[in-house]
Amino acid sequence: MNPVFVDTNILAYARDQRDSRKQAIAMDWLRSLANHRAGRLSWQVLIEFYAVATHPRKLAMVEAAAQADVLALQAWNPVTPDSELLQRAWIVQSKYGFSWWDAMVVSAALIAGCGTLLSEDLQHRQVIEGSLTIIDPFAADAPAPPTE
Repeated sequence: MNPVFVDTNILAYARDQRDSRKQAIAMDWLRSLANHRAGRLSWQVLIEFYAVATHPRKLAMVEAAAQADVLALQAWNPVTPDSELLQRAWIVQSKYGFSWWDAMVVSAALIAGCGTLLSEDLQHRQVIEGSLTIIDPFAADAPAPPTE
């Protein structure tokens, strides 16, 4: 299985009990990626997840539980913000018109060698640089996570 980059919103939905459909889909993807050792993310994604997870009006998770999630996800070798990521993000932002933070996520996925980026926030099925396809896992025509 090729590496799959996971955006912050997928991690958040996996812990969000307010939408059982999206929670189940997000959990299925995360479980599959963990089983295949194919999940990838960035430090930005982990930091954003922690902020959303512990915010009292968002997920309102107990800090220790959110910290445990972040520590566990470090096994996915997060892409580190560095000069390469910064310069790639400038190019992606200019070429595709993404916001700065979205350009950082897309660029991290490219640097991680991913063929798929799971995100609800970006254009479903958009192809970036001929190698990275954005998939909204909650879209009606989204593929299911691999089971084998």
